[in-house]
Amino acid sequence: MQPAPAEQSSLVRPYAVTGGRTAPRTQLAMEALVSSATSVHHDLSTRTPEYQAISGLCRQVRSVAEISAMLRIPLGVTRILVADMAAEGLVQLHQPQLAAGKPDLNLLERVLSGLRRL
Repeated sequence: MQPAPAEQSSLVRPYAVTGGRTAPRTQLAMEALVSSATSVHHDLSTRTPEYQAISGLCRQVRSVAEISAMLRIPLGVTRILVADMAAEGLVQLHQPQLAAGKPDLNLLERVLSGLRRL
């Protein structure tokens, strides 16, 4: 009798999902916000399961880091997939604007609020 795996894992390796690429085509911060640019009735059945999952999650605005954590996909792979989806017009990116190297106050407040909810 074989023991049940503790967690279901994908048989597809991350480099296969990204076509062997290790960096996104455009700079994409992990705190960048992503929203779905597709309507609920848009047919994504010809897309990869990863694209479908990201599109579904991004019906609500989410950060790249959140997408990575929620889908259990490595952050580097998520960055590549989201950048590719943005290039195809499937998602919209809202990149943080750093003024003179200072962190975004709104971002810091959201992080602090999220930590307090934990």
